[in-house]
Amino acid sequence: MSNDLERQIAEIARRAEVASDVMAELGTRDKNAWLARVVERLEAAKDRILEANERDRAEAREKGVATPLVNRLALADGKWEDMLQGVRDVIALPDPIGEISDMKVRPNGLRVGRMRIPLGVIGIIYESRPNVTVDAAALCVKAGNAVILRGGSEAFHSNQALGEELRAAASDVGLPEDAVTIMPTTERAAIDVLLRQDRYVDLIIPRGGPGLIAHVNEHSRIPVIMHDAGICHVYLDPSADPDMARD
Repeated sequence: MSNDLERQIAEIARRAEVASDVMAELGTRDKNAWLARVVERLEAAKDRILEANERDRAEAREKGVATPLVNRLALADGKWEDMLQGVRDVIALPDPIGEISDMKVRPNGLRVGRMRIPLGVIGIIYESRPNVTVDAAALCVKAGNAVILRGGSEAFHSNQALGEELRAAASDVGLPEDAVTIMPTTERAAIDVLLRQDRYVDLIIPRGGPGLIAHVNEHSRIPVIMHDAGICHVYLDPSADPDMARD
């Protein structure tokens, strides 16, 4: 692993931490203004982003990636509108920051409750679908966090194009671009470097297959929120052929 990569990722994390201090103080109006500008910039840059997306899909086909996985990369048609609507939906959500719950009065008269506050810097490591880049960034911004996004290498060009608009939207409304950063490399080693940035990053969220989840959980120095396969059930109708269903 090169020292240059170590320094590059550490600097990204440091800048995200600086931005997170600003994000934590933002009011709802400022956060929503950023997200509204994201929708505008994505619409204006649609052709350029879809060109980058088609480049990813073409490279995936050249590498022999299975057709269903290539299709998951697509941003065209309904997926594009769903992505933009997702940002609008986040704008419409109530601001979670400052919400107080479970307020209780102790015998001495002291009032104790829970207040929702930003987490700080969140690193999200995910695979395939590039719309996750926008979804994750929007949710983190609304909750007053900075985020470092590391998508799958198969969606690299799409994610970079989307990230440019996310960051430019922040600059347009006078907010720190470094609150949203797309990892600028496809090197797998960059993930492990990110997982060691416990000085700057407060939480890691992996989103993908069992291999990714296990790797992140094993190597991270940072607290991890992870999902598993979940509890899955299959129900077989009495009229079904059990052997066919099993196959």
